[in-house]
Amino acid sequence: MSRVRISFMDNAAMLRSARDLLLKLHKGMIDHERAIYEETNGPVNASQFLTLLLDDADFAWLRRFSSLIVEIDETFDTKEGIDETLIDELIRRVRELVTLDEAEDYYRNKYEAALQQNVELVGIHGELKALLRK
Repeated sequence: MSRVRISFMDNAAMLRSARDLLLKLHKGMIDHERAIYEETNGPVNASQFLTLLLDDADFAWLRRFSSLIVEIDETFDTKEGIDETLIDELIRRVRELVTLDEAEDYYRNKYEAALQQNVELVGIHGELKALLRK
């Protein structure tokens, strides 16, 4: 039993670390997309940009990050205890989000373009993938 418990604790710690890296990656992707948008359309204030993030189809691919981050946060904030199978499922979903193996073309293209244009994002992406290989 202690062996299973240790594995669960390791997975919970991995998910917490993955969440932090995913948040950094998400922030970097948002900043990247904002710069592209403003280069084409001119500057927008924070309120206008938030509306774009929430409603504009060009930013929909970023919502995958935000919804998964929220789910992870809610999992750790629950008062009933953490479900081991949910931890494993969330780790699987983080892996899926950053491996791009089965991602739809639009999402993969936007993600890969951001990585090709921003070395900082490549570093965070690599760090996240290395963590998830453990």
